[in-house]
Amino acid sequence: MSNKNQNFTLTRNYKAPKKLVFNAFASAEALAQWWGPKGMSITVLKLDFKPNGTFHYKMENAGQVMWGVFNYKNINPHDLIEFTNSFSDEQGNIARAPFSPIWPLEVKNTITLTENNGITTLVISGHPINSTDTENQIFYSFFASMEQGFNGTFDQLEEYLTKTQS
Repeated sequence: MSNKNQNFTLTRNYKAPKKLVFNAFASAEALAQWWGPKGMSITVLKLDFKPNGTFHYKMENAGQVMWGVFNYKNINPHDLIEFTNSFSDEQGNIARAPFSPIWPLEVKNTITLTENNGITTLVISGHPINSTDTENQIFYSFFASMEQGFNGTFDQLEEYLTKTQS
């Protein structure tokens, strides 16, 4: 069975203006407060939030250290953020995931934001690019884990938005 064109997709609704949700992705200070797996502290090493820009960060928890990098492709203020997400080394070079030697090196993600009556709907959709069939298979086998991880991250975004609006 081939899932070659299948995307991982997750939808969340926030009681916040679309501009505020978008800006939570555009600021290093904001990202440091909510991005990443629940329980991991995030250090933003670089944020150049523009097409062809990068977001390089370090995640730490209980002595475990991981690095990640986004390479932004397309940004349409308040509506769309497209980026390639990868694990990286300390310098921001794309690297293998610490948990799997066959995890795809690059995952293309698209985030869309729409607002209706003060509720912003965030949809993230992603799929591996430049990947082997084996890498694709492991990516698709991780959907439940990815859903849990992104929900934890987006719970933190919700806490950040609530705190920002109060």
